[in-house]
Amino acid sequence: MRIVFAGTPDFAVPCLQAAARHNEVVAVYTQPDRPAGRGRGLTASPVKQAALERGLPVYQPLSLRDPAAQAELAALQPDLLVVVAYGLILPQAVLDIPTHGCWNVHASLLPRWRGAAPIQRAIQAGDSHSGVCLMQMEAGLDTGPVLLEQSLELAADETGGSLHDKLAALGAQVLADGLGLLRAGLRPVARPQPAEGVEYAHKLDKAEARLQWSEDAQVLERQVRAFNPWPVAEAQLQGERVRIHAAQAIPGVPGMPVGSVLAATKAGIDIACGKGALRLLVVQREGGKPVAAADYLNARRDLQVGA
Repeated sequence: MRIVFAGTPDFAVPCLQAAARHNEVVAVYTQPDRPAGRGRGLTASPVKQAALERGLPVYQPLSLRDPAAQAELAALQPDLLVVVAYGLILPQAVLDIPTHGCWNVHASLLPRWRGAAPIQRAIQAGDSHSGVCLMQMEAGLDTGPVLLEQSLELAADETGGSLHDKLAALGAQVLADGLGLLRAGLRPVARPQPAEGVEYAHKLDKAEARLQWSEDAQVLERQVRAFNPWPVAEAQLQGERVRIHAAQAIPGVPGMPVGSVLAATKAGIDIACGKGALRLLVVQREGGKPVAAADYLNARRDLQVGA
């Protein structure tokens, strides 16, 4: 098969490796290099870096709506276009180019969590399971029929980072299974998504990371875990803005004002919430590094329990 792969972030790299295992990837599409780091120099995407290491041709069009970009893709004569977190819209003209159409590896159990941030939204919502789907792409946003899927159970301490890594590996496995079937002439059966249970995983916004102590502590804990490692939850702690990398919901103390410090020990810093309390385990001061609560307390001698 002649496979063209389209992807951009770290999540897509294991899938690129799976697609290239049989030397079938003839080209890789990824987003243009972007400014990154303190120097704001142009930086290649993780997928571009992985492609160059394999000696694969890399294409970086600004858009695939451009007829010239579409003609360039058609000239590659792809049997299949595999798309994993590419970040550009594929118009119908592009979807029609490959012989077998376009496959997408999506990090949720569709139709739940269509959209940009399915990993974080699953944790934030308290889902017990997540997974990956291999989907036949169509013009709608993650609306295409599902070819294959695999699920997994979320750990009690699951974070956005840990689930990202698990689903990236699982996505590569599902893609490899699908390609193996297609290679053998056994095209996976497309199963239309049900109309019920559709949820949209809207793109993450830094403003969402601000914790409101008036919320239920269980909700805040999930928020902390979902937004680790980005954008990282933050809150006010007796006049200081801190980022919270790890926290645990615990029973509260009746009658204590929301946002007050219930306890400050080596075990953590307990904050009264709208319901229950949130124990801060790993925090970060402005300009500092993430540290255990005990180390933070060594630097915050002014922190007052009950205030």
